Amino acid sequence: MTNGKSFINKSLREQVYTYFCDLMKKGELTSGRYINQAEICNELDISKAPLRDALIQLETEGFVSILPRRGVIINSLSLEDVVNAYQILGGLESVALEQAFDRLESSHLEEMERINAELFHRLQKGLFDEYYALNNELHNIFLDLADNVFLKRIVTPLKQRLYDFPLRPYIVEWEEENLREHDRLIVSIRKRNIRAAMDILRYEHWNAQLHKKGIKAFYKF
Repeated sequence: MTNGKSFINKSLREQVYTYFCDLMKKGELTSGRYINQAEICNELDISKAPLRDALIQLETEGFVSILPRRGVIINSLSLEDVVNAYQILGGLESVALEQAFDRLESSHLEEMERINAELFHRLQKGLFDEYYALNNELHNIFLDLADNVFLKRIVTPLKQRLYDFPLRPYIVEWEEENLREHDRLIVSIRKRNIRAAMDILRYEHWNAQLHKKGIKAFYKF
């Protein structure tokens, strides 16, 4: 987005939100930096209202902090933040899988297998933007089938907080381990072993202690 006329199908708030997310992905807005709101309004040719609304959404999702009389600062991401996020994601995705389990058909599992194979390919080619999007696509298969519509609304920005701030090169060995967990997840679902599938998500895939080495390397903690 370069001005307030871009993305005409989106509201101004959504345009400004997307603009900030893009800057954070590129590493142009870094942790500890204050946002020059007047400069942003001038650059995008917008009023303060949509900027304020976008910043409130970003604060709700943990990207920024709005400090009275001081401004808006980009939040850092600590090891504790990542551990807490993993715990929440493990719990929510396992609940989503439980709710979706009886709706998961062979076609869904075949699609998950196809996506996971594509993930291996993208990973080896270093296509990290495509890898991230495909990874979300795989998880969204069961998230979209869950009864609770709020699950995905919470999970999506939390994953953005973990992986879009900024977008980093993935660690191949660590991601290969994650993709092998996907394989075991799919096998457990095929066998109709709901407990094993839920445990893979909660106690393996989103287990920060189990993935501590990869997490520290990825975030450079």
